[in-house]
Amino acid sequence: MIEFPPYVISPIGIIHSCYPEKFGIPRQPGLVTSSSGRLELLPPWNREEMVKGLDAFSHIWIQFLFHEAVAEGWRPTLRPPWLGGQKRVGVFASRSPHRPNFLGISVVRLTGIRKEKKGLFLEIAEIDLLDKTPVVDIKPYVPYSDSVPTASGGFIPPPESVTREVVFTKAAAQYCGDYEHRTGRRLRLLIVETLGQDPRPASQRHQVREYGMALWDVNVRWQAHGERFLVLSIGEE
Repeated sequence: MIEFPPYVISPIGIIHSCYPEKFGIPRQPGLVTSSSGRLELLPPWNREEMVKGLDAFSHIWIQFLFHEAVAEGWRPTLRPPWLGGQKRVGVFASRSPHRPNFLGISVVRLTGIRKEKKGLFLEIAEIDLLDKTPVVDIKPYVPYSDSVPTASGGFIPPPESVTREVVFTKAAAQYCGDYEHRTGRRLRLLIVETLGQDPRPASQRHQVREYGMALWDVNVRWQAHGERFLVLSIGEE
């Protein structure tokens, strides 16, 4: 058996995301176009020369650590949500965070690079990344090689075509307007798109109950009635 020496991977950055909790995060990037965040590069990798030329690319690959899964350990088989949480597949046939090295990869839209007094930041959108996620590498997305039109998706189906109606109580709609005016963040659209992906576990999709979901620094309370989602209230975290 070939033996390898231990390798140490140091985070080069950290994600500041609109998703402070796992519940509500879309299952893949690109599904919620209004989701956004920042990738803060950490010293000594926060030098402008290290991102020179990156702004020529519309999208980037982010390799990261599933940091909240480390304490739970890795698993040889899992029940992916695409199979309703009922059937097991091997960990290498899944995108579960419970992997031997807890590494993940995500392609996101690069909307800007900003040098500020407090550091160097990549502005990113269409994300599926948890707040405070450690980043271990960044690569440009190259369409001709990274996109394979004839590839098979296995048991993972394409995004749902169901259009879910999302309605707001008067108070929730008013809060969205005030919040957006104060912060410039598109909170209402983020709620609509996130709920449109139905973040509930498959086992709970036939239940009528109230849910809480954190987006940015607010808590969103909502209910699902079939394919209709009602936003009940929104408040500060």
